[in-house]
Amino acid sequence: MSSTVTISCILNTNDPATKLGFEAWVDDTKFFDIGHVECEHSIVMEVPDDEAEHELKFILKNKSTEDTKIDAGQIIKDSVLTIKDIAFDQIKLGHMFSEEAVYTHNFNGTGPETQQKFFGEMGCNGTVSLKFTAPVYLWLLEKI
Repeated sequence: MSSTVTISCILNTNDPATKLGFEAWVDDTKFFDIGHVECEHSIVMEVPDDEAEHELKFILKNKSTEDTKIDAGQIIKDSVLTIKDIAFDQIKLGHMFSEEAVYTHNFNGTGPETQQKFFGEMGCNGTVSLKFTAPVYLWLLEKI
């Protein structure tokens, strides 16, 4: 009998009128896919707690230039997705997620590909990636 770990988070948008899409993956398995985030979603993924390396990925898709309003070079309105309460087996990762996750994007095609820390908001089409190992409890102890 193999054990599993539950990965969970809350997804929301600051602008339900925009058609921001979102996917959640672990390794090669897609657990959640929505073409238009209009309201809050609770996302839950069950993955093996085996002795292996894994990658959690959050993908923002479908954002267009019309979803960001710029005046005199300053952003005055922007549509974003927020991801909060990221947890493994109900243990919230909090600041650890910001330290370990990488947000890769290219400013929706207006700049070079860049990698940044992730602080809970996705404002550009791209991928937030967290690499972790299982058993998850050992990985969590190493990161504390």
